[in-house]
Amino acid sequence: MSVPTVLERIIARKFQEVAERSARVSLGELERLAKVADAPRGFANALIEQARRKQPAVIAEIKKASPSKGVIRENFVPAEIAVSYEKGGATCLSVLTDVDYFQGADIYLQQARAAVSLPVIRKDFMVDPYQIVEARALGADCVLLIVSALDDVKMAELAATAKDVGLDVLVEVHDGDELERALKTLDTPLVGVNNRNLHTFEVSLETTLDLLPRIPRDRLAITESGILNRADVELMEINEVYSFLVGEAFMRAEQPGLELQRLFFPEQVKKTVQQLD
Repeated sequence: MSVPTVLERIIARKFQEVAERSARVSLGELERLAKVADAPRGFANALIEQARRKQPAVIAEIKKASPSKGVIRENFVPAEIAVSYEKGGATCLSVLTDVDYFQGADIYLQQARAAVSLPVIRKDFMVDPYQIVEARALGADCVLLIVSALDDVKMAELAATAKDVGLDVLVEVHDGDELERALKTLDTPLVGVNNRNLHTFEVSLETTLDLLPRIPRDRLAITESGILNRADVELMEINEVYSFLVGEAFMRAEQPGLELQRLFFPEQVKKTVQQLD
């Protein structure tokens, strides 16, 4: 009998979590809350417009911990981090809401979004339409659909639910087969390539570069995971990838927004230093 991978364990837990949550708050109640939530802020449009100008479109992630690294940031105040990111030039935010494996929370998303004007994606493992409606009720502007966690029928169902409640969708792939399934099943313009294998948690930036030629021009390629320094950013920009989802490199920095500037807008950092001198 094979040992379940990290992703398989997370997904099994998600089904339990949906059952627990739906017993506490009905789908009908969530739908009511979703209708009165703040209007979506246009997650996809914000990224597309920035990338079209060949400027870094950065989804800056607010993440306390991960299964592979444990606690990444002890001093974890989502609203402060969100403000720091906005000042640093982030285009959008990503907030982890998974409790068991990433030490996330729904309230973190609400606190971060309330502190800034940026669009926010709920970063979690979606397996049921309940979670999609819940994301909109929490105030999210976008949801993540991970192809390796879903079959085509479920993926289409979740995307349809997202459309119904006004959410953008970021579909995440890791290999050619997943990319083919995503392109065939969904019409979302946002295609995230995760350089981290969610079964083994190994990371390689070649994953993005290998899949890039297969992503149609009318989709926006977003490279996720493993962007840790300026050289990584330049490698992507040389290959005309201008959209990034970055978490760990920022979360380990004392000032996440300043680290964002250093990685993506080094000229601005130089100007700031000159002004201070």
